[in-house]
Amino acid sequence: MEQISLPTSFVAESIADKAHAARIIVSPCYPEYGNTLGNALRRVLLSSLSGAAATAMKIKGVDHEFSTIPHVKEDVVEIILHVKALRFNMFSDEPVELELTKKGEGVVTAKDFKANSQVEVVNSDAVIATLTDKAAELNMKIVVQKGRGYVTVEAREHEKMDVGYIAIDAVYTPVRTVNFKTEHVRVGQMTNYDKLILDIVTDGTVAPEEAFSQAAHILVEQFQALSQAQFGEAK
Repeated sequence: MEQISLPTSFVAESIADKAHAARIIVSPCYPEYGNTLGNALRRVLLSSLSGAAATAMKIKGVDHEFSTIPHVKEDVVEIILHVKALRFNMFSDEPVELELTKKGEGVVTAKDFKANSQVEVVNSDAVIATLTDKAAELNMKIVVQKGRGYVTVEAREHEKMDVGYIAIDAVYTPVRTVNFKTEHVRVGQMTNYDKLILDIVTDGTVAPEEAFSQAAHILVEQFQALSQAQFGEAK
């Protein structure tokens, strides 16, 4: 009986003009397995990798997300969007609070958060808000924690928060985009084997190659459990 062969070649190439991006080429894949593997890897890459994200924020003098802040160009909704876009490397399994205080006219960026040994802001040049007057003052705190995928505020309604905090949709996944395609490749006299080509872009907290490996590991663990299944009667 013919064995279902395994891929033997794994190549990672940089993608021109794209930061934190790589093209990963896997070959030769057994006929029709390129799409099978590509679909599974893409789903896991986008939904199941762990990362860190801001999950709540508190701004002095602000009661709800539809507020405005004196002498601040952005409203609170815009500031929340800016905070959601922050990317973190986190060295703690527990939630960590970051603090920021800025006075006077100027641009507030992620660099203005007080240094914390448990959290690194990867895109530290990201703009948080713009102060438009010498009398302006912005005092805020954000809560950063680990998780997987994308978790909405509604999905976290059971979580308790301190008074004054505004919950934020948590974008944990470190993978921004994944696209894949397959091409035919020759193996001996056979021309219908697949070459799987994945273009992976991350947020910079993890390399595309590492994200690929993590996704593959998650799938291996899932199928390992299925392969060891011991079936009983339905209850």
